[in-house]
Amino acid sequence: MTQAQPPPPRGTDPERSRMGPTRISTLVVAGLAAAAVAWLAISGFYYEGFPRLPWLPVVTLAALAVLEAYAAVNTRGRLNRKPGRDPVNPLLVARFVVLAKASALAGAIFAGWCAGLTGWLFVERTQAATEDRPAAGAGLLASLALVAAALWLERACRVPDQPEDERDTGDRESRPGRR
Repeated sequence: MTQAQPPPPRGTDPERSRMGPTRISTLVVAGLAAAAVAWLAISGFYYEGFPRLPWLPVVTLAALAVLEAYAAVNTRGRLNRKPGRDPVNPLLVARFVVLAKASALAGAIFAGWCAGLTGWLFVERTQAATEDRPAAGAGLLASLALVAAALWLERACRVPDQPEDERDTGDRESRPGRR
């Protein structure tokens, strides 16, 4: 006589543990939370003698956005097997997906922070706030560019659909290294 097995515990479903595309709602919530924290932090600690906002984070975020956009174009071409492009390493694609997901979230948090900071600086009427507005606004634009490039890279890493004629069983013989 066999005993009935209890159902598996919640959350152990193999389909549930798969990584999916980045949700826009997650990015929006992270950005709004960062904007609220930035507004509260800057309103309590900003004063006339506060150091100027640096431009290095803006340059860094913009450079990351450009690099990820280039990686998206290059990876999409290699996955589509365009002429003159080397085949893509699957491990590299997996690493690009992880990079894209992390960059999208980090970019959303930076965008929220810069949005809260920029909003507060436009409300504040001091000379120091006026001088910090360009760096804060550029940080917001660079962060949004990073989010867009990261989402583009994540989308570029998807495996393209195969045409119907390649899905046949004879497809196995045409792939090198397969027997």
